[in-house]
Amino acid sequence: MTTQTNIGGSTNPVPAMAATIVHRVLVNYRVDPDAARSLLPRGLRPQLVAGSAVAGMCLIHLASVRPAWFAPAIGHRSRNAAHRIAVEWDAADGPRTGVYIPRRHSSSRLVRLVGGRVFPGTHSPATVSFDASRASLAVRVDASDLHVRVAGRRGPGIPFDSRLFESLDDASAFFRKDAVGWSPARAGTLEGLRLDTDAWRVEPLAVTDLASSFFEALPAGTAEFDHALLMRDVPTRWSSVSEPAPAA
Repeated sequence: MTTQTNIGGSTNPVPAMAATIVHRVLVNYRVDPDAARSLLPRGLRPQLVAGSAVAGMCLIHLASVRPAWFAPAIGHRSRNAAHRIAVEWDAADGPRTGVYIPRRHSSSRLVRLVGGRVFPGTHSPATVSFDASRASLAVRVDASDLHVRVAGRRGPGIPFDSRLFESLDDASAFFRKDAVGWSPARAGTLEGLRLDTDAWRVEPLAVTDLASSFFEALPAGTAEFDHALLMRDVPTRWSSVSEPAPAA
């Protein structure tokens, strides 16, 4: 059944913020379109690539989180996890694309406290750990309602293997274009955030271990792992979306 969210835009615009992405792992799945639609509020529909919806996890370690006008040396560290579905919606000037983020978790008490006010979206508590070396990366998320485990090899020579995209460049372009994310807000509406960077770059992560209670809870056979991407040491900024939220 389609989620009954009141889609009316953010009532509390988030101030412009900046941070450095120490590590960001995008773990992407091919999802049955009907299964994806069941997770979306009215007004949003899944983007389809090669006949499949595209959904996944964004596991992110941020440093120097601060208001955009502060110096990078001043800031907060946080480790967060978000589940995302690539979506599209109809705007006055035609279709738009972005992501819908039904679930956000954070290990940071500060992020959980001010989520939806300073940080995007409301966050549930979780223990989020990153264990990185030159040749590997492992991330674990443990919460009362979510368990995630991802490990993989990284570095030069890691091949890109996907049934959704023909090349790493194609995958990179797909995820880069969707800078706008919609999240359930405290008031029961959708809150829109835009994430931008002038230094976008991704590399393949060869996954050697993977578990996600979110995707494993979907009907059997409706979600299959496709590929994972890694971003490292990327400056970024985010701000509220000025456009109206998608209409139900």
